Amino acid sequence: MKENVLKSFIRDTYKNTSPIPYIITGQVLMFVLLHIFELLTFDEVVSLDLFRWTYENLSLPMSFKAFIQQPWTLITHPFLYQGIFNLLFDCLWLYWIGNIFLNFLNNRQFLTVFIGGILLGGLVFLGISSLPYYSNQTAYWNTTALGLAALISSVTLLVPNLEVRLFIFGNVKLKTIALIYLALEFGFLMVSNPVTAVAYLFMAGFGICFMWQLQKGNDWSRFFKRSKRPQHLKVVQGQKHQHTTEKRRHHSDLPNQELIDQILDKISISGYESLNSQEKEVLFKASKQDQ
Repeated sequence: MKENVLKSFIRDTYKNTSPIPYIITGQVLMFVLLHIFELLTFDEVVSLDLFRWTYENLSLPMSFKAFIQQPWTLITHPFLYQGIFNLLFDCLWLYWIGNIFLNFLNNRQFLTVFIGGILLGGLVFLGISSLPYYSNQTAYWNTTALGLAALISSVTLLVPNLEVRLFIFGNVKLKTIALIYLALEFGFLMVSNPVTAVAYLFMAGFGICFMWQLQKGNDWSRFFKRSKRPQHLKVVQGQKHQHTTEKRRHHSDLPNQELIDQILDKISISGYESLNSQEKEVLFKASKQDQ
């Protein structure tokens, strides 16, 4: 019997632990909901303009005074999109770049860069918008552009020479694609919303700093790692040798930080393709260990 297409899609999309499908799903659902509200308002089904009310109460305002009254906007603003093409391109970039990131590193590091870029970028946006020079600029900000800036810049530093096959252009290095995208996005924001353009530049720098520190052995995401509770030792007569052997074997299987740093340095210089099978296995084990 042929499997239901919807069930197959849900199973294949959400079967792994990657947070990317859940983020994209939230963005798409909020986009659909916003435009349902717009349709209800347009057809005068409801007297209240639900679209504008939702947009204004979930978007990041351009003043600390308004932000204090609605602090939840620091979390909700990345899920708001008015244009379908803006949503489509941001989701594609998140899916593509995010999966490249997760091929080398773990979910905790991904969320530190992406969510950190969104939250820190929002705070930088609020700080800059409070300056008198920008008092007459755009009243609200939304979308995940600031998180994408941090994510793209960090991946570019991690695997700058990773080649991507593009239609017509052939194989193009990731650093070339990323630099063109970041420059175009920054230029567009400078014209449409200069405050966000400055925050965008800061978040691109945040992504670079995160990866630079990671390659030096300083993983900022460890701040969010759950500390394991100490386990009480239980002595069982006749099983001492067996437990000692298993413990020794377990620790020998775990890669040390010095080896991981050497592999990351090799990736930053020559790209992921330069790794041999053993180095790839070590990197894979390290990413699973931290999850």
